[in-house]
Amino acid sequence: MLPSIGPAKANTWEEQTMYDLTRRATLALGAAALATPAFGQSASPSGIPRRDIPAPRLPLEPGASLRIIRPARFVEPDEVIFRRNAQAFQDRFAIPVRVDFVGWEDIRPQTAVTANTGSGPDVVIGWSDDPHIYADKLIEVTDVADYLGARYGGWTFLAQKYGKKDRSETWLGIPFGGGIGPVTYRVSAVRDAGFTAIPEDHEGFLKLCQGLKRNNKPVGFALGNAVGDGNAFAQWLLWSHGGMLVDEEGKVAINSRQTVDALNYLRELYPTFVNGTLSWLDVSNNRAFSSQDIFLTSNGVSLYFTLKSDAATRAIAEDTDHAPMPKGRASAAPHTATVLNAMVFRHTRYPNAAKAFLTFMLEAEQYDPWLTGCIGYWGQSLNAYRQSAVWESDPKIKVFADAMNSPFWSGFRGPISIASGAVAADYVLVQMCAAVASGQSTPEAAAREAERRARRHYRG
Repeated sequence: MLPSIGPAKANTWEEQTMYDLTRRATLALGAAALATPAFGQSASPSGIPRRDIPAPRLPLEPGASLRIIRPARFVEPDEVIFRRNAQAFQDRFAIPVRVDFVGWEDIRPQTAVTANTGSGPDVVIGWSDDPHIYADKLIEVTDVADYLGARYGGWTFLAQKYGKKDRSETWLGIPFGGGIGPVTYRVSAVRDAGFTAIPEDHEGFLKLCQGLKRNNKPVGFALGNAVGDGNAFAQWLLWSHGGMLVDEEGKVAINSRQTVDALNYLRELYPTFVNGTLSWLDVSNNRAFSSQDIFLTSNGVSLYFTLKSDAATRAIAEDTDHAPMPKGRASAAPHTATVLNAMVFRHTRYPNAAKAFLTFMLEAEQYDPWLTGCIGYWGQSLNAYRQSAVWESDPKIKVFADAMNSPFWSGFRGPISIASGAVAADYVLVQMCAAVASGQSTPEAAAREAERRARRHYRG
């Protein structure tokens, strides 16, 4: 049974939403005065610092129900805790919520159908650039973003890049978090290859991979159309050689000496890969590492979590560690996060309920258990969660703690836009790399073809 709210006072988002719901239930949806809250600092039950500030007004629609789709989980608690939090929202506000988990490669096609037909899920928690692709089909969520940012210490760099419309303060999406793919490696195998750490330079990294190959302990990076791992590897290869898809103004710049250098380097690196990487999807390197077919890859924390959670593979986990990808010519390790980015579509009949759901899910009572239960698989998008206890729970996961503050983003160095999102969804960089690795194209020809394909999206 929902508790009643007495005086017309609502300082926190939950109190505000409860107030709105109670008023709806009693058919008293008229104006109500709000008391001015104290702008003090408080701590959530999990110890996450937060400010006591007024929440956006979200009068919940009569008869509201929500359907949410989001990418499938790679670690079980991601789904278990997310569903538990969604159920808590449903129980508290009597709004039925259906959550469907969709394969990583399927979420973008389903998002496109939703956008083009104007029907389907109320909320899509899609990928990094996606809100920019469908900007004209979405409900602005600036009120929710401003509230959460002010309450939880501001948004991380990549949350702002992916959440806001370029060069504006308008929020198109609400980033839930993101995961990077640092080097995931077997400590003993790297040591046997003659290295005590992962080199930061290209030459040293190549020698390491060649040494692993000689010891019959090959490496493997996704060169198939993998949303996370494929794009992440191609972007690292390009950025670590000083290359870029577009310049600061969004002019296509992929056909460059730096890109050709990167692809020539790939021609040397690819022979150290295990067979089959040209068709790898996001789950493939997880399986290969777990079965000890590879001993070094690029992956999120999901692989380590799975190894650590299974008695049969715990010994592999104990011999596994993480390190930033080599920075090469870049000033910092060139990672960008694969971001969960939530969108509210205009066709929804219940926009306030949708916004309320997103806000509820990022409040500390829900978000910190999700972050912690997944051992940081989706690194936080709000700065306050950097103080979560999860980041002190295991030294092997510290490399993921600041995933969402990487200075690199999809479409680097240009603005995030419809075009940058389309290039990522079209796997332009991934297929450029695959063409060279497979011997189907020279580096020069592959760079020209990537330029041609990128220009189709960046035209005008």
